[in-house]
Amino acid sequence: MLSSLSPRRLKAKIEPQLHWRVPFKQGVYANSPRWSNPDLDPIPPEERTWGAVDYWAYWCSDMLAPPLASTVSSVMSLGFTARETIPIVFFGFLICSCVITATGKMGATYAVPFPVIVRSIFGMYGSMPIICIRSFVALMWTAILTVQAGQFLQRMIEAIWPSFITFPNHLSKDAGIDSAGILCFMLYWVLQSGLSLMPIKKLRILFLVKAVIVPPTFLALFLWAVIVTKGGGPFATGKMHITSTYMNTAYSALTGLNVIIGLFSSLAVNMPDFGRFSKNRLAGGHQFLALPIIGTLGALTPIFVTSASQQLWGEPIWFMPAVIANFDSRAAKFFTAFSFMLATIGNQVAAGSYPFSNDVTGLAPRYVNIFRGTCFICLFCVVSTPWNIIKNAAGLLAFLSGYSCLMGPLAGIMVTDYYLIKQKKLNLHEMYRDHGIYWYTGGFNIRAFVAFFVAVGPLMPGFAKSIAPTLNVGGSWKLYSFAWIFGFV
Repeated sequence: MLSSLSPRRLKAKIEPQLHWRVPFKQGVYANSPRWSNPDLDPIPPEERTWGAVDYWAYWCSDMLAPPLASTVSSVMSLGFTARETIPIVFFGFLICSCVITATGKMGATYAVPFPVIVRSIFGMYGSMPIICIRSFVALMWTAILTVQAGQFLQRMIEAIWPSFITFPNHLSKDAGIDSAGILCFMLYWVLQSGLSLMPIKKLRILFLVKAVIVPPTFLALFLWAVIVTKGGGPFATGKMHITSTYMNTAYSALTGLNVIIGLFSSLAVNMPDFGRFSKNRLAGGHQFLALPIIGTLGALTPIFVTSASQQLWGEPIWFMPAVIANFDSRAAKFFTAFSFMLATIGNQVAAGSYPFSNDVTGLAPRYVNIFRGTCFICLFCVVSTPWNIIKNAAGLLAFLSGYSCLMGPLAGIMVTDYYLIKQKKLNLHEMYRDHGIYWYTGGFNIRAFVAFFVAVGPLMPGFAKSIAPTLNVGGSWKLYSFAWIFGFV
């Protein structure tokens, strides 16, 4: 029969074709490609394989990474020492852990991701702007962290070949990056993209490997810093000195608490993406303890390492690639940089590329799946030239840091709707169907949006001031100092 076809048709018959649309398979819940594809449908029972060890490994992957050091430094910049910072870190992560567990159980119960859960709350079309709000921060932070991870790779290469330190630069001074930096950025980007494209079921292995390698590195750095400083130095044993002229100790503590919660405020709403893989519906109280225990112990390392850097090199250094660059031992430089690069990869996959890909799948299931969403975010990490974002966009970074004022109300609405209004009862069929019970008014649940804007509105003046500090917004900055807590409540 093939011999009767023309050469052109024979070639089309034999070669695989690229399809603009994601292949659609009719299923028990999926009845329309407008709302369904294999990545959005409920996970079958045989693929729900994550247990307690997997989730603790996941939290090690997400917590023990460079963003934790940046967050802790923000708290200490308010004038706190380790004595005040550690309790703030613990209670911040404990609050966040309760909300993350609550939202994670939604996905664990119905085996569906965040984009599907949010349809039952904001409506079938109303879910789309909420998905965009959530996915934007993952997109930007993934691109920015790629630059930092490339610097860890650069430290590794310098440890093997010290001559790489003097690698000639052929870029202009205003490029925002030098030749060595862009080379290491691209090498890391290839590695990161390959791992990001792996199915999440196989990425369990990456999380487990990181859980074995990274914690001992954090512990070794902590012990080194304690020995160097003979007990911690001024960051641990000094006196508290509030640096802001606009805040007293109480408001500074609330601001620090808000900063800690903000680190996982985005994950607090999209935890269903990972909860759906649970084999026991996230049973067990240990889920509440993972985040505060791992986060608080992990926070000790950047505090003491920064104190050691001040004692050794004359100034406090929070940026870990800069700390590693000052190590005399090439072995210590290589293995520390390798561990932190691995930590960044795990963090980017867990909190960046995979949640983003899940989110955008919900926008257009007919054309986008997790694989295509991951390809997009990988390309964005290059075309956005994130080294220029870091160099020029202080306002954008303040915007991303203040994102918790949007995530708090969203998490509050999700928890209220699921646990109080719907009493933990959802209809899976209706979340994949036009004009069903989750259609509300024209595809939008107006009440959910009113609740969202009522919570966000009072926070906007303080949000604007965080981006442009010269703005005069009166006393509304005080409300913004605990934006997530206010918005959630």
